[in-house]
Amino acid sequence: MNLRKRRKRQQRKVGREEEGSSSNRLEQAAFVLALRGTPVTNPMLYLCDNQALLKAVKRWVGEGGKAKLVGAPDTDILLEAIKELRKRTTAGAATFLVKVQAH
Repeated sequence: MNLRKRRKRQQRKVGREEEGSSSNRLEQAAFVLALRGTPVTNPMLYLCDNQALLKAVKRWVGEGGKAKLVGAPDTDILLEAIKELRKRTTAGAATFLVKVQAH
C-alpha cells in the first residue's frame, strides 16, 4: 500500500486462464500495482513475503543477464513490471525489494 494515497483504491481483476496460471501471478500483479502507484521519481521500498516474486524480478535486474520471457510463467504481468522498473531506473529513483517473514 502506498501510504501517501490511502484513499485511492488500487485493485484489478487478474485473469488466470489464457494469460497464465502460476501461483505467483497475483503477487506479480500486486507488485505492478505498487510500482504504478508510486511516482517514478520517488524512492520505493517494497516489502514482500513471496520469495518466488523476488527471484523472478532478480533475473531482470543488473547487467549481463540472459533471461528470456519466452516460456516464463505469467509473461504479461512480468513484462509490465519490467517496464515500470525501467521507468524508475531511467528517472534515477531507487527501488528496494525486501523479503520479510510474514507467516
